[in-house]
Amino acid sequence: MDYFYQEELNQFERNQVWELVDRPNDHPIIGTKWVFRNKLDEHGIVIRNKARLVAKGYNQEEGIYYEETYAPVARLEAIRMLLAFASIMDFKLYQMDVESEFLNELIQEEVYVDQPPGFENSN
Repeated sequence: MDYFYQEELNQFERNQVWELVDRPNDHPIIGTKWVFRNKLDEHGIVIRNKARLVAKGYNQEEGIYYEETYAPVARLEAIRMLLAFASIMDFKLYQMDVESEFLNELIQEEVYVDQPPGFENSN
């Protein structure tokens, strides 16, 4: 199981998601937790286990800790339009699996999160 944790943390490191700093006294710290999921094939057989590190953002209050949220998702209407257009234009569409996804947008707020459970660096 450590492999799945390490794989997720390696993605964070490659994408330069965070840097380890001293714990501030004047800012709230957002906790983190591991979320586990089994990836299934078309027959319902487990083909891969995944571990994701997520922030416990539910202890934040809008207007105090952040002003707005944004999560890009594909709407069903957009997918239908893409499929219809591809069919009319005789385009080939391919499906792909995204290993990890990161929004590369700079934020204005300073955000501090706890180190991942089981991977705390005491220094």
